[in-house]
Amino acid sequence: MLEAEKIKSNWDEYRNRVNTLFPERADKLNKLYDEYEDRIVMMPASSVAHYHNAFAGGYIDHVLRVMDCVEKLYNSWESMGSDMSGYEYNEMMFAAMHHDLGKCGFPGSGREVYQVETSDWHRKNMGRMYKHNENIPFSMVPDLSIYLLQKYQIQMSWNEFQAIRIHDGIYDDANKPYFIARSAQAKLKTNLPLLLHHADHMASQIEYERWRSFKNNSPKPVSPKAKATKKSALKNLAEQNPEID
Repeated sequence: MLEAEKIKSNWDEYRNRVNTLFPERADKLNKLYDEYEDRIVMMPASSVAHYHNAFAGGYIDHVLRVMDCVEKLYNSWESMGSDMSGYEYNEMMFAAMHHDLGKCGFPGSGREVYQVETSDWHRKNMGRMYKHNENIPFSMVPDLSIYLLQKYQIQMSWNEFQAIRIHDGIYDDANKPYFIARSAQAKLKTNLPLLLHHADHMASQIEYERWRSFKNNSPKPVSPKAKATKKSALKNLAEQNPEID
């Protein structure tokens, strides 16, 4: 969970990065984010508690972490001698910032992807904190990300397009031809898609570990049944040992 102050500071940082990293596209990006602000600021990064950041403000928190992770991975790969040519730093950051944009849904009121789960059973037994909106078309997240960017006439380079489109790696079977090349000619021409995939996976794992730590360190609630059982046990013990105060 995030405090209100952290949600606000994350959003301020996010909007600041739009203006500083992509000044030539800032006007159109800001138009998109102005129109989606109420939705994006509070939306989660996933729907199930043990996935990653399934809480209010989780999306922006996740995207900022992916941007930080991809930058650190870039520096690490470069220091180890990897060929970092073929794409620009800003292309990498643009793809990282917008890889999951599709999670905000379609334009128009009531067309968000995530809706708060109102079923206590699903929240308690499945950890499903949000449910998917049944009133919008099905779409893979990368496809909807690209759709939204083009709808606001935000131009992308091929490097940005490809990195966003296949950032899920081989978790999506449709991406396998890009990652499992049968010839040298078919191999990826840059390591950008690999870096973004690894950064997204890294951020998601960190977020899962934070959830796990919070869950393990939280006090376990005592159910009414447990309280009643304890009370009965103490009563029986007292009756069987009247000499003990």
